[in-house]
Amino acid sequence: MPQFDLPLEELRRYRPELPEPEDFDAFWQKTLLEARQYDLDTRFEAVDSPLEGVRVFDVTYAGFGGHPVKGWLVLPAGAREPLPAVVEYIGYGGGRGLPHMHLLWATAGYAHFVMDTRGQGSGGWAQGDTPDPVGSGPAHPGYMTRGIEDPHAYYYRRLYVDAVRAVEAVRAHPLVNASRVAALGVSQGGGLALAVGGLVPDLAAIAPDVPFLCDFPRAATLTDRQPYKEIGLYLKARRGGQERVFRTLSYFDCVHFAARGRAPALFSAALEDQTCPPSTVFAAFNAYAGSERSMEVYPFNDHEGGGPYQQGVQLRWLKGYLKG
Repeated sequence: MPQFDLPLEELRRYRPELPEPEDFDAFWQKTLLEARQYDLDTRFEAVDSPLEGVRVFDVTYAGFGGHPVKGWLVLPAGAREPLPAVVEYIGYGGGRGLPHMHLLWATAGYAHFVMDTRGQGSGGWAQGDTPDPVGSGPAHPGYMTRGIEDPHAYYYRRLYVDAVRAVEAVRAHPLVNASRVAALGVSQGGGLALAVGGLVPDLAAIAPDVPFLCDFPRAATLTDRQPYKEIGLYLKARRGGQERVFRTLSYFDCVHFAARGRAPALFSAALEDQTCPPSTVFAAFNAYAGSERSMEVYPFNDHEGGGPYQQGVQLRWLKGYLKG
């Protein structure tokens, strides 16, 4: 698939005028205040694993509404002193999977926390173990339109809270240096890292890789790939609901969270990416408020982006912020 979006020089200048709710900050302050009324109740249970180079903990903590959220904590086997930590969020449809799928960051000397994704993890590539006990009104199959008529009921309100609480949970472990925690992820995971970067003021760094959940109005009308296509299919059946739907989405657009992010940030975009179009990624990058930000561009890649090459860039880049 050839490049289909704006030319790179225009992408570097792309700054859409996205309507931001007047109560955006108040909405999220109240949401997090309500979430913190529940004790975090973090439990780390050692896993009997054949992996000799790491120690694995099955983690449970209280996310949105006090609902139990699962995760893995993977530590270097010989760790005795608090380590910098990497919190990873998973792409759309996936769950935390199995511990041996998550060895990279621990072998690089970090505590690695992998958050499970409520209600997801049945897509065939990474199993999940966290249910979403909250129902919703009529929705298109998938997660993008669950509760989309009301920002308080929207699925991603619950998931963003889970993601913030994941940072709080990993900081509770005695072998984690709470002052040196980074957030990262690919696609949906990258969007969650951006949201957390805007909601948690003291992260050491974030690394959103081909992030999803950015510039909803453009994404929903530019690409016909899932999962953004779910929005269009929902509105196809519910004519006249566009204003209400996009108002809800405006509370969750990671361009707005980027405008509040301060931690050093490493983005990536792929210019043939039809799942998360590059203009939507650059919308978040160009809005990012932190003074230290950089972008890796992969001109001939689709949504796989840089893949292992981007991981190599992240390994070198994060070392300066977490181990420096």
